[in-house]
Amino acid sequence: MPHDGHDHSHETPPDDGWKHTGVRVIPADSLDVNTAQTPGMNRAAAINFARVGAQKIWAGTVHIHANAKTGAHHHGALESVIYIIKGRARMRWGEKLEFVAEAGPGDFIFVPPYVPHQEINASTDETLECVLVRSDNEAVVVNLDIEPVEKPESVAWVDPIHKAP
Repeated sequence: MPHDGHDHSHETPPDDGWKHTGVRVIPADSLDVNTAQTPGMNRAAAINFARVGAQKIWAGTVHIHANAKTGAHHHGALESVIYIIKGRARMRWGEKLEFVAEAGPGDFIFVPPYVPHQEINASTDETLECVLVRSDNEAVVVNLDIEPVEKPESVAWVDPIHKAP
């Protein structure tokens, strides 16, 4: 077999191979709701150290009730990814929460480390359902005392492929 430069010398666990330490399926009805909660939101952990031994990520679900929102906060050095399953998310961010963008079903949101932000359910009558993944299983939330601007600036999706209009 040709050497591809990667170390594949991981040893098979001695007991029953990878049977109980390999791939893990976490059924939807077994998520752990014993995680940090915020009024108007329901979080449930699927993947973390306690449940599956994850060393570098946390993953779970969050349901944000109609008209609910978080306070301004950041997650320290953690990176966060939010995937919208159902509903409409409104994200505000910046030193004064001066920027805003919305996301709907199938959209991903990336929140870099230390970015002050606020998650808002943009719907007055529908629960916002999301999958949340963080780059560490440490629960870092730094609440911020920010006086938000009254009218945030809407930000279009711009990257090297999608140029500004």
